[in-house]
Amino acid sequence: MAAARKSGGWVFTMGNDIAIDLGTARFKVYQEGRGIVLNEPAVIAVDNMTEEIIAIGTEAYGMLGRTSERITVAKPLCNGVISDLTLAEHLIAYYLRRVGRSRVFMPRVVVSVPCGITGVEKRAVVDAISAAGVRKVCLIEEPVAAAIGAGVDIAAPHGCMIVDVGEGTTDMAVISLNGIAIANSVHIAGKDFNDAIIKYVRRKFGLVIGDRMAEDAKIAIGCAYPRRKLTSYTLKGLDTLNGLPRTTVMTSDDMIEALIEPAISIVRIVQATLEMTAPELLADIFTDGIYLTGGSANLYGLSTLLSKKTRIPVAVGEEPENCVVNGAGRAVKFIDKMDRTDHGKINPLMAYN
Repeated sequence: MAAARKSGGWVFTMGNDIAIDLGTARFKVYQEGRGIVLNEPAVIAVDNMTEEIIAIGTEAYGMLGRTSERITVAKPLCNGVISDLTLAEHLIAYYLRRVGRSRVFMPRVVVSVPCGITGVEKRAVVDAISAAGVRKVCLIEEPVAAAIGAGVDIAAPHGCMIVDVGEGTTDMAVISLNGIAIANSVHIAGKDFNDAIIKYVRRKFGLVIGDRMAEDAKIAIGCAYPRRKLTSYTLKGLDTLNGLPRTTVMTSDDMIEALIEPAISIVRIVQATLEMTAPELLADIFTDGIYLTGGSANLYGLSTLLSKKTRIPVAVGEEPENCVVNGAGRAVKFIDKMDRTDHGKINPLMAYN
């Protein structure tokens, strides 16, 4: 597919530096002065025999669960880091071309990454972005970006806690005075909710469903705390006994049984992080509450469960699924400052082409 070929030639209009959220599920681009200009699935379809890229993004996502053995639908971004550098470069190049406007100025880029990733993983992100022909790459940790996107004043001498539950990772941090006082990152997140639904449906209903069906059911009736009104969703899959197509009805009560384990796992990690927080900062958090962001923050009852288990108020950010990319986008204006100073935990790793 010609549009998917790697290119270093396109550039952006003067002043339009950008921010990128390299999500496991979605690839998002924020352009300075315009806001979010791209929000597409981070998937790519490849012909296994010819190694040709067949589709990227929405078209490739539509192939999930529907391809022959010859075609693989891959996610080159996993848990917030690069899992396949070659495919990631194609994905990034394709999407940056989609939002490019001119050939007279190469943009600078702020990219969000999970806290705690290794230097090798950081370098892979920088290399993949740099291969697209950008001028400079700066990294910002996801909890910091999420805090900015949620409207938190990270420069204040006041502790705040951010819990960002994405698709591949849950990142949490206590932030004060432009820096991270304590942080944690675990690979328990949205994909684990989907996996839990798939396992539960197979065990209880004897039905094999795919990731897309699990995702649709999670969006429709998913919950981590009892709903006020019982809801249901019809699942379509294959019978485990005879392999024939069959449907079954899953209720929101079933969802609680399916999702409570990964939900509680996230809560326990938050509790462990709070236990390691300095008393002065902890007092601030008890007063102001926890900010919950990320796509999985939309899961019904997750904020309630977290609040009840920690005994701390929990606020869900506005458009929580976009807090990271919005925050990274707002941080674009600080690129020059990030070049010159340590800037706390927002200190980037930079690459010059």
